[in-house]
Amino acid sequence: MAFTLAHVSDLHLPVPPGALRPLGQLAGKRLLAYLAWRRKRRRAAAPGALLADIAAAEPDHIAVTGDLTNLALPGEFAAARELLAGLGPAEGLSLVPGNHDATVAVPWAKGLGRWDEWMAGEGAGPGTSPFPFLHRRGPLALIGLSSALPTLPGSAAGELGGGQLARLPALLDWAAREGLFRVMLIHHPPLPGPGGRRKALRDGAALREILARHGAELVLHGHHHRVMQGELPGPGGPIPVLGAPHALAPGHGWAGWWLHRIERDAGGWRLESVLRLQDPATGRFAEGARPGAWRLARPATEGLGHPGSGTA
Repeated sequence: MAFTLAHVSDLHLPVPPGALRPLGQLAGKRLLAYLAWRRKRRRAAAPGALLADIAAAEPDHIAVTGDLTNLALPGEFAAARELLAGLGPAEGLSLVPGNHDATVAVPWAKGLGRWDEWMAGEGAGPGTSPFPFLHRRGPLALIGLSSALPTLPGSAAGELGGGQLARLPALLDWAAREGLFRVMLIHHPPLPGPGGRRKALRDGAALREILARHGAELVLHGHHHRVMQGELPGPGGPIPVLGAPHALAPGHGWAGWWLHRIERDAGGWRLESVLRLQDPATGRFAEGARPGAWRLARPATEGLGHPGSGTA
């Protein structure tokens, strides 16, 4: 039986009433983000239709790859927490933050800490960074990385940093030895994308090197607000890299999300990835609303682990 994984990204949820007060919060880069929000996203749709479509698919798990907020306001983190809680129990969802969730530095308790239960992995201790985390769900190992950090005005770049990069290989190797289908979650894509260095993952080359040596079965990302498909070399063959579009995008493109079906077969793993896209004219979601669905067969990774210290 297939395990189904829903992937949604870049919701940029409507800023809740009162979240902008006091207006003194709107300074520096957050002020620039506010002006951009008023110009591009202020009329973003409510998430009801999206959430209903995901619920109707009854996925076994949901992956969210960041940018739930627009301005990283404390009120936005609180409102997003309510939405996440409404999607189901904590064990049914895995989350990594995006660059908008780190527009400016926010105290953990008022910011990302409100989402901790969807990010904390096995063995994470109080006060420690939850990244990279590993969530074991059915035949999947979901490995979450945070590329979100405050940057200078005009930059939407991301960075993992040496600590995450040093811990990642051990997680990939352990999951491979367990025979799990490894899904890496990250906001910024590991491949070059639109926007050049301004929107890039600064240490993407280091991440690509780790994946080339230690492998994964699937990389999911957001960030660019468009459907993206690519591949990275891995020790067992090409690794699919799939980007989700803006989840709530009326007036500037098609909104949508991915539904992945993962199962073992005689050849190892089979991955079937299908887009659910929202028609901007009707507001309804449908499979194959425009070209973009494809299927990828993947070899099993059982026994592929690289014993060692876990450093790249």
